[in-house]
Amino acid sequence: MSPSEPHRLPAPFDPAAAARLAEAFASRGAAERAYAESPAGATLLAALGGHSAYLAELAERESATLLRFAERGAEDAFALAMDPLGRADPDAARPAVAALLRQAKRQAALIIALADLTGQWPLDRVTGALSALAEAAIDYACAHLLREAAARGELRLPRGGTRDPRGVARGSGLAILGMGKLGGRELNYSSDIDLMVLYDPLAAAYQAERAGSIYVRIARDLVKLMEERTAGGYVFRTDLRLRPDPAATPLAVSIPTAISYYESMGQNWERAAMIKARPVGGDRALGEHFLAEIRPFVWRRHLDFAMIADIHSIKRQIHAAHGGRGAHAEVRVAGHDVKLGRGGIREIEFTTQVLQLIWAGRDPGLRDPTTLGALAALAGAGRIERRAAADLADAYVFLRDVEHRLQMVADRQTQRLPEDAEGLARIASFMGFAGTAAFAATLTGHLNRVEQHYAQMFEREPALSLPAAEGGDGGSLVFTGTQDDPETLATLARLGFANPANVAATVRAWHHGRPRATRSERARELLTLLMPALLAAFGRQREPDAALARFDEVLSKMPAGVHMLSLFQRNPALLQRMAGILGAAPALANHLALNPASLEGLLAGGGLGMPPGNPAASLPALVKSARHFEEALDGARRLVTEGKFEIDAAALEAVLEADAAGQARSALADAAIGALLPHVTAEFAARFGKVKGGALAVVALGKLGGEEMLPGSDLDMILMYDHPEAVTESSGGPRSLPASTYFGRLAQQMVAAITAPGAEGKLYEVDMRLRPTGNKGPVATSLSSFTRYHAESAWTWERMALTRARCVAGPPGLRRRIGAAVKHAIVSHSGPQAVADAVAMRARMLRDLPADGPWDIKAMPGGMVEVEFIAQALQLAHAKRHPAILAPTTRLALAKLAKARLLPPEEAEALIAADRLWRTMLGLLRLTVGRWKKEELPAATAAAMLRATAPLLGQGAVDVSALRQQMREQAGRVREIFERRLGSLTGGTG
Repeated sequence: MSPSEPHRLPAPFDPAAAARLAEAFASRGAAERAYAESPAGATLLAALGGHSAYLAELAERESATLLRFAERGAEDAFALAMDPLGRADPDAARPAVAALLRQAKRQAALIIALADLTGQWPLDRVTGALSALAEAAIDYACAHLLREAAARGELRLPRGGTRDPRGVARGSGLAILGMGKLGGRELNYSSDIDLMVLYDPLAAAYQAERAGSIYVRIARDLVKLMEERTAGGYVFRTDLRLRPDPAATPLAVSIPTAISYYESMGQNWERAAMIKARPVGGDRALGEHFLAEIRPFVWRRHLDFAMIADIHSIKRQIHAAHGGRGAHAEVRVAGHDVKLGRGGIREIEFTTQVLQLIWAGRDPGLRDPTTLGALAALAGAGRIERRAAADLADAYVFLRDVEHRLQMVADRQTQRLPEDAEGLARIASFMGFAGTAAFAATLTGHLNRVEQHYAQMFEREPALSLPAAEGGDGGSLVFTGTQDDPETLATLARLGFANPANVAATVRAWHHGRPRATRSERARELLTLLMPALLAAFGRQREPDAALARFDEVLSKMPAGVHMLSLFQRNPALLQRMAGILGAAPALANHLALNPASLEGLLAGGGLGMPPGNPAASLPALVKSARHFEEALDGARRLVTEGKFEIDAAALEAVLEADAAGQARSALADAAIGALLPHVTAEFAARFGKVKGGALAVVALGKLGGEEMLPGSDLDMILMYDHPEAVTESSGGPRSLPASTYFGRLAQQMVAAITAPGAEGKLYEVDMRLRPTGNKGPVATSLSSFTRYHAESAWTWERMALTRARCVAGPPGLRRRIGAAVKHAIVSHSGPQAVADAVAMRARMLRDLPADGPWDIKAMPGGMVEVEFIAQALQLAHAKRHPAILAPTTRLALAKLAKARLLPPEEAEALIAADRLWRTMLGLLRLTVGRWKKEELPAATAAAMLRATAPLLGQGAVDVSALRQQMREQAGRVREIFERRLGSLTGGTG
């Protein structure tokens, strides 16, 4: 059709604006005036000026181009507009290059709009011309930038010579892929261009190690050349975010890196995106080589389970993102998004791409990158009904025309119809309709048919969305692509996340395989399936963002995630429990990351909501059955780390109260020490023989001795040995050692076994400062030295520590002798002086080591230390007359003191209650925030604290302020009893 046939052109919607354009155009010169006064010219200018301020401005500025179009037709005019780009000097200065690119864009954009509006070109020629313009601009810009790099001495390229942009780029090591609509030659009128900049580091750079920075600079300058707005306008908005893992890679990606990424971590949406990828600039042969290398990633030959899961994943994500809910939930006219809304362009494109991904792996004839071409091929191959393909193709053409008219109005990248009646009427007129009603009827007819076909093919499968039971209203959860989906951000906000964009970025990083745990295809499949339940579980936490960040840390430290994610898939309740643990306890997040097998411990224990099993029970048998020492040590580490986690998790959830948790932790340590000592002894004896009649034992003190271990407790220990006086050295081995040296080294080996790190971490930290000679003396203490020291030199505080001594490993005979020696050391020095010394010691502690903040449960006035001092000092004071009061566990010692009438029962009950409360609170603080110096606790910690202390405080505290008040009251009672039973702490009340 010729522009002399104006019947297809719409009448002006705004006659006044049309008249202004006609007048301005005529003023440009005699030729322009003559054309403006001709029937064909007047009609064309009226259609432009009466609908689009942008096209009116172009027509006036590029009047010569419009005249050329009128005289020679669209094809010749377009060829003349594009010709300078193919002949221009790439060595020209940057401003000249930029000016030429913008001139070509203005002229070509005007010609393409005119060809479209006059009906000279069908849709595929319009979008093809827009794509050809972009490709030519990229070619010329790349040739210029490559020549600049060569002039700087960065690349090996011939200087001067050919002006052909493609000739300049051959062998340059630079490949520019067009993605999306540019790749498919389907650019819309005001489209971005999606590019992927790739390079071969060995092709043209003088130094391969510098290639990355060279090509990144070229990529950055390319974007600037295209996007920068000058007096001449701009060329194309440019987007490089479709490159592999854009959050973690530079603007230009090396080809080996990109191939490795797609082969190992490529995602579902990236497969769909690659359907349209093609070289559009730089060295095209290099680009084609890259696409050939990743072809198996895009086109899979076998329709296996993973393939089906991938296809459904793409469908669920893209549909939920752009067509499923919210503003685009239904077909309408005013405000409808013709691309992303229901029945829109995206649903047509998605339908086509999914069918291609399913079938084109085995049928290369279906790999057409254009939407219309692919629909025709699919229908011809019987992969889609012909009627459906025809309906989708007709709708695609109509909706793309609407899209172009929306963008021609003001050169805005929009696909949304106006909300107001005047705006809708303008678009209806621009489309050639007599009124809005006729336009609306045609539009909704197309939208409804697309929606019906789409629903028939895809919506029978559940969408990747949050079930109403999880999130309340079934919001979308979509993490495909590189941009945040508004519906997903809204869903995340409803779930309780404070920073939805950050959460979305984190989840996209998981799907990109950035954490090691999600780098396998199977891990990402599981992650996709679990995502709604996983985010809902974290959303229930008091601080969802912090809990999810801890889970991100877990994934980043795990070597692989399939095992853990499979556990969650098979045991949904385990996922809920894990989220609760990470929501409240950062310390356990790191443990879980380093020891993922701990999750199985949660399942293998008492079950969800039940106390843990007895992890200490299986440890001796496992260690005993080990074939060698290292195997025994590894087995012990594994069971201890799993056991610690199981106990701590149960304590955090208030399933296990403080007394039982302390006993379980201590039993675990006892089992580890008791199981390892024979192995260490045997391994040592193989090198140095044995001291005949001699043996080594382990004496526990502190929290281990009292069976009150808290999370992270060290092992307070003394390693004690005994041997007949007549035996002075070892015998029966390759080497002999003096007895004292023998047991000293054996003790060091035992400490090393406990503290040496392995794949599962270390068993425990060890504190040996309570041995008679402190840290300066030998690691092992002989029984005779111990007895002599406590008879002659020990301080009261050392004997107070002995009230908690408990022999946990060693031959029975030696353990009995040690127990008797410990009891003798306490009883033989029993008397009132112990009380006075304890008061003086506590006063010094209050002066020199005051409480470090409001939550220093241990050191605060009336805190844990004072409860323990009361029990220990009263035992030391009265043990000679009442030896039955001795007990290493504080609460049991207090109960025995009350039974012996050395402490009133009500005071003993108050102290026991305070001791239990302090251990409960201190244990939770260690699991959640560690040393905390602020008055206010984090919300998750506060909730856990209130839950755990409620059974200990009658009705419990309603909030942290009430809990602090109850703490002060409890501490006040402890202080009163301390001063009543032991003595005044002048100046030490704090």
